[in-house]
Amino acid sequence: MGLFVFLPLVLPLSAWPVARLAAQHLHPRTATRLLTALAAVMAVCSTLCLALLMVVGTAQLPGNPLPDGWSDPEVRAALPYDEVAGRAAIPALTIVCGALARTLWRHATVRRRGWRALAGLPGTSVAVLPDRVEAYAYALPGKERRAEGRSRGRRRTGRSGRGAPHGRVVVSRALLDRLQPAERRALFAHERAHLTARHHRFLLVTQLAARANPFLRPLRTATAYTAERWADEEAAAVVRDRRVVARAIGKAALARPRTPGPALAGLAAAGPVPRRVAALLGPAPAARTRPSLFTAMGLALWGAACGTVVSAMSSANATVTMVLVLRAATPL
Repeated sequence: MGLFVFLPLVLPLSAWPVARLAAQHLHPRTATRLLTALAAVMAVCSTLCLALLMVVGTAQLPGNPLPDGWSDPEVRAALPYDEVAGRAAIPALTIVCGALARTLWRHATVRRRGWRALAGLPGTSVAVLPDRVEAYAYALPGKERRAEGRSRGRRRTGRSGRGAPHGRVVVSRALLDRLQPAERRALFAHERAHLTARHHRFLLVTQLAARANPFLRPLRTATAYTAERWADEEAAAVVRDRRVVARAIGKAALARPRTPGPALAGLAAAGPVPRRVAALLGPAPAARTRPSLFTAMGLALWGAACGTVVSAMSSANATVTMVLVLRAATPL
């Protein structure tokens, strides 16, 4: 195994070119899914290797709960034993676990507060708050429909109900007053696209991945942008006028929209507004794009794929070695 156990900690650097090029050369839907998958796999691998370094590297520390077999020279020779790395991995893994728990807790807390703030309002898919000072709009996920409601919806529509949005669109009266009727339709379509595609899950996964490994932060930023672009394209398909969606985005940005809190997975984040508006003023992206290997995007994809495969193989090898050594060092 040797030094390969350290590779998953730095291999997320291989995904940086994809984070920069995916939004330019791939459909936003494809880019969001790709970046989320890369971030999730690399975060799991790096966290696993960090845990292995902590366990193996601290095997010789006084008072450790590991069996006496860990002191055998043959056991230590089978692992990348490094007491310095092991000692450093203890606070690092503690910080990672704390950051992950804090992110999940804040996300859940903001969602609960958001739903609590809507108590007493009509139970429609759009909640208009009587706030004429602050202009904002966001998609509030959560609260799945009851089984009875789902079954009635299936019987009524004849569908499985998978595409139905789970959540509510929240918008202030101040923002609605700034938009024309067509721009309001674009706004609602944009936020419903967030709910229907469950963008909060993609964004939350990349947030957790960035907490697990700081090298994955560019993927989190890129996913936040591609998710907004995905919703923009869905709104343009509904309104059938890309310029209307661009105007709605510009007006909402000038009105300084806000989110109910920073832990809501960035659903209401405006993102790089000039880039989004410029993309909407251009032609619609192709639904299926397969970049050639001899292009920058193709090379970036292959580089990220190779980095992900090597990271997964390294963490899998470390895990198998750990299991075998534990079995050998711990007689039944």
